[in-house]
Amino acid sequence: MRHKVAGYKLGRNTAHRRSLLRNLVTSVIVEERVETSVPKAKAARPLVEKMITLGKRGDLAARRLAAAYLMTDEAVVKLFDTIGPRFGDRNGGYTRIIRTAWNKGDGADKAFLELLGSEKVLDEKREKRAEARAKKAAEAKKAMEEAEAQAQAQAQAEAAPAEGGEKKE
Repeated sequence: MRHKVAGYKLGRNTAHRRSLLRNLVTSVIVEERVETSVPKAKAARPLVEKMITLGKRGDLAARRLAAAYLMTDEAVVKLFDTIGPRFGDRNGGYTRIIRTAWNKGDGADKAFLELLGSEKVLDEKREKRAEARAKKAAEAKKAMEEAEAQAQAQAQAEAAPAEGGEKKE
């Protein structure tokens, strides 16, 4: 019986499980949305919510507790500067789990673990990526056209002396 046994083992030993969850929580805070398996998402959700609660507190002790758990300084800064104030008036329920598909190899259910209100941020990221891709494609197209023009000019330059030489003979 599993009386009073909380949490998920996830088929890992304690150190591996703790490391996995720390990395997952850090990624959720930095990226605002990650795709993972459903059990991992369910295991990480309470930890993400605790970190956001620390971010809402905003004092030095909370910052030190979050820094001790999160893997990067970037995540701590984002937690306290943007995510904490964003959920300032909300009492819990900062994340959602959206089931998606399954892994082709092992059939594991996949899900997105995301922060509420991350749609705006993700849309901005998509727009920036689309603009960068369009700019890169335009530069590549321009470079290709210039290369073709140079190749044609070089071919004409090589053909002109050859034609002149033939006329002389």
